[in-house]
Amino acid sequence: MSVYLAAKHKRLIPAWILHFGAFGVFAVSFVDASPIPLPIPGSTDVLILILGAHGEWPWLLALAGVAGSVLGGYTTWVTGKKGGEAMLNRTMKKRQRWRERIARWMKGHGIRTVVIATLLPPPIPLLPFLLAAGALGVTRRQLILALAIGRSIRYGAEAALSVVYGHQILRLWSRYLAGWSNIIIYCFIGIVVASVAFGIWQYRRSQHEHRPAESAA
Repeated sequence: MSVYLAAKHKRLIPAWILHFGAFGVFAVSFVDASPIPLPIPGSTDVLILILGAHGEWPWLLALAGVAGSVLGGYTTWVTGKKGGEAMLNRTMKKRQRWRERIARWMKGHGIRTVVIATLLPPPIPLLPFLLAAGALGVTRRQLILALAIGRSIRYGAEAALSVVYGHQILRLWSRYLAGWSNIIIYCFIGIVVASVAFGIWQYRRSQHEHRPAESAA
């Protein structure tokens, strides 16, 4: 896509969002793979597509997404290793059948299960798979390799799409969302901040409840 086309469409979303670039993708992908995931599935995917279409270097965006996801996923794996079965049960308490399937897949095919989980489309969450990986014996090396492979495929494909279909992406955004762009982005940021704050509070509470149980045992 030409520099002229990118400049022409920069007004479609606030300029300060574009300035975040690869750092913004890294931060969003890190939080999305952490024990406190984003409330809106596919946030990293949308950010890579939009920023890539607006002229950011798409392969740097993909690399930032992979790095953030690996680091965020590692923190979730550590959480799973320190008591993830209890947290997994709370996360999936209304979907016990899914919890049992994830545990069975992870025990039999750990690295493949994590790779597949990174490729599943929204709204399927990555969190329970990463918690199960930590709780059920997937090693750190296996986890990092699986996340790097899966996210490289996913974000690399999205970077390629932003290159090939950048013009169409911008045209669709211009036609349907340009008038609402500020509202959409500010609402998204507000939801993210609120959900992260709530997630931190909930995580600390669960850790506090877990410690007395360990002491009693």
